Amino acid sequence: MQIEVWADVVCPWCYIGKRRLQSALAERGITDEVEIVHRAFQLDPTASTTTAPTIDHLAEKYGVSREEALAMMANVTEVAAGEGLDYHLDRTTTGNTRDAHRLVLWAQEQDSGAAQLLLEVMYAAYFEQGRGVFTAEDLVGLAEEAGLDADAAQAMLAGTAYLDQVVQDQVLARTFGATGVPFFVIDRAYGVSGAQPVEVFLSAIDQARAASG
Repeated sequence: MQIEVWADVVCPWCYIGKRRLQSALAERGITDEVEIVHRAFQLDPTASTTTAPTIDHLAEKYGVSREEALAMMANVTEVAAGEGLDYHLDRTTTGNTRDAHRLVLWAQEQDSGAAQLLLEVMYAAYFEQGRGVFTAEDLVGLAEEAGLDADAAQAMLAGTAYLDQVVQDQVLARTFGATGVPFFVIDRAYGVSGAQPVEVFLSAIDQARAASG
């Protein structure tokens, strides 16, 4: 079974969705039998390469006060806590995630497991530790933490590798009808949109397994 996951590394629901998918796979006892493929999806491909506090970005985007933006963050934080995640969204910054996706795609070409570990490191760093995932320095450090070669990561980021794939992944998402993330496609036949409850993932997994005989 192959599960393609469209996600952005600064999407709080994507980390929650990752946890719920993992729970569903573990409940069925098939974690080691499934290939999970990261697909890039930038929530804002035009985002500046200069970072800014996420709370200010949210307030401006939705036309609300900083207090209201904090309340929005608190709601997501509460949901994340239910999945064992310790969000600190008030510490996060916003910026362009193109290079973060390039790094994950590079890791994935070496080994899908390495890419998933790197994503876990990125999510934890960003949402739980308030660290950046935008600059080459940020990303090389995260790659090293995930057990990847820091010099090779630095060299890749200095070039243009995987830029086209970041765009192509986003286009492919639209062909499946996805307008946001997380978005999960099982064996190119069964889709789950959003960080749905574990039961929804279980149902989709069961359908895919039944169809494959």
